[in-house]
Amino acid sequence: MIRDDIKQATVQAMKAGEKQRTAALRLIAAKIKDRDIEQRTSGKDVGDDDLVIEVLQKMAKQRRESIQMYEDGGRDELAQQERDELVVIEEFLPQTMDEAQTMAAIESVKADLGATSIKDMGRVMAELKSRHGATLDMAKASGWVKGALA
Repeated sequence: MIRDDIKQATVQAMKAGEKQRTAALRLIAAKIKDRDIEQRTSGKDVGDDDLVIEVLQKMAKQRRESIQMYEDGGRDELAQQERDELVVIEEFLPQTMDEAQTMAAIESVKADLGATSIKDMGRVMAELKSRHGATLDMAKASGWVKGALA
């Protein structure tokens, strides 16, 4: 389980005296705990690894956006801090599919659903997310699905 890997990495970072890494790992653990609390009140049942991956993907997206904003604002020291956190977050994310694998997955879903027009985009995206949600960059896939259905 990814959650256990994060706990072990936190202990190792603390023992090694890596303050920045420890802080990033604790931040990850706090976000996961927040999501656990939110999950209990929502009543939805999501697998543990799926929940952790969802949290990590959201955190990674936020870091990428922050890096861009800090670089645009000339705040390189803050951008570097975000990059360091992003590296730690990405350690625990599953490897994302490359363009060729994503296109193959899109074609497979299109064939399975019989999708032929842009009107089917929502169905195709939903099926892609259910099949490959953890390993797929949905932002890039959206453009490719639109191109494949056009």
